[in-house]
Amino acid sequence: MFPYKTSIKFDRKCNQPLYLQLSNQIIQFIKHQKLIPNTKLPGSRTLAEQLQVHRKTIVACYEELLLQGWVESIPKKGTFVHRNLPELDQQKLHDTTVFDFKKTAGFSFYKNPILPKKPKEKLEKFMYLDDGVSDGRLTPIDDIARTYRRISAKKHIYKHLSYVTTFGNNTLREVLANYLSGTRGLRITKDNILITRGSQMGIWLSSQLLLKKEDVIVVGSTNYGSADSTFLNQQTQLKRVSVDENGIVTDEIEKLCKQEQIKAVYVTSHHHHPTTVTLSAKRRIHLLNLSRQYNFAIIEDDYDYDFNYNHAPILPLASHDTNGNVIYIGSVCKTVAPVFRIGYLIAPKEFVDEAAKLRGFVDRQGDALLELTFADFIKSGDLDRHIRKVMKIYKQRRDLFCRLLQEELGDFFEFEIPKGGMAVWVKLNSTYSWKAISEVAITHKLEIGTWERYDIANVGHNCIRIGFASYNEEEIHELIYRLKKTIFEVVN
Repeated sequence: MFPYKTSIKFDRKCNQPLYLQLSNQIIQFIKHQKLIPNTKLPGSRTLAEQLQVHRKTIVACYEELLLQGWVESIPKKGTFVHRNLPELDQQKLHDTTVFDFKKTAGFSFYKNPILPKKPKEKLEKFMYLDDGVSDGRLTPIDDIARTYRRISAKKHIYKHLSYVTTFGNNTLREVLANYLSGTRGLRITKDNILITRGSQMGIWLSSQLLLKKEDVIVVGSTNYGSADSTFLNQQTQLKRVSVDENGIVTDEIEKLCKQEQIKAVYVTSHHHHPTTVTLSAKRRIHLLNLSRQYNFAIIEDDYDYDFNYNHAPILPLASHDTNGNVIYIGSVCKTVAPVFRIGYLIAPKEFVDEAAKLRGFVDRQGDALLELTFADFIKSGDLDRHIRKVMKIYKQRRDLFCRLLQEELGDFFEFEIPKGGMAVWVKLNSTYSWKAISEVAITHKLEIGTWERYDIANVGHNCIRIGFASYNEEEIHELIYRLKKTIFEVVN
């Protein structure tokens, strides 16, 4: 006789009904062959008494097992484990063995060496260097939540709760067309806009439509690592050209164009990632002319257009493009908070139409309610007010971070104060290595992160990008303090 009384455990604090808890446990006994086919289960009264539950719980459990096909009911005889159940062929375990199916796959699959490493889980009391993200504590979450609730309460909101267009919410597309035309000089309509889940989706969609195996795409010698990985995943030829104080060197791009067919050029023209330099006006015009002459696409990733401390924002390449060569990618994620996955891809209509079809395979549609919320957030002026507020704060943080870095560690680091963005491009004295710094920093509860990603091309520049926007003034002091302790330990 199977020991139901000692084997069955109920969690009466759990939201799951007792009959389901019981049926799930009996299923496990059957699967593990503790209850074999054709085994008779106790009568409902008998089992109810053993388990100290109401008889209706046992009846409901047996009905559930019957519906799922685990048992069969034979009139005047009782309930039995189904006689025709095949034996589940599975790994035999010792009582002390724990098998975690979430870690071990029973099938083969392809692993891609191009994909980034799994990020480490953040530990309490550690400080983590980032490469320039906004401070979530400054997010106007109450305003956004109120707008979301108001929109969700509208009478006709149900129209947005079903499957809709893969282009993204039409209201947001119209609002963005007006907003970006007014603030960034883009001569566009909503037909030129595809709403994405952030810049990375825009880069991925562009790479899928533009690039095939052995196609050539040009990037900077230092470049945004995720973009590099996306292009390499297409098995493209990644051709690197120099980046200096005026941005990507377009003369080198021209030389490449004369040697072979270029399919695309990827640029972060406003604040080059990772070095933060701005592409000069001369090179902007040169690059646009080259794209027209040699018929290649320009993927312009304008990831932090809104943050400029020394001058007004420089209009993107897309605002000067009259030939349909620029694919302009941006997002609200960096400006407000990374959790709000609202981005956009702007391009000629025929490209947007194709990108929208492709997007449907990986992400059937966006979050229409969130997109409506941000349409209101932008149209009402709340976004601009948020930008003005945080720009003052981020400028103060930039100034403090750079001053302390110079005063406390100027003998070890070289850097230029960035004119915009949320990070500083920092060069370590060639006597030392980021590997050594990273290993010692851990002992001071400071995580440098994957510093190698800033030199994928193995240039040997010994630089990394350090964000300042996500730390308040007290945290900046603490960050510099831990970095200083680390450096001095490495030196000594």
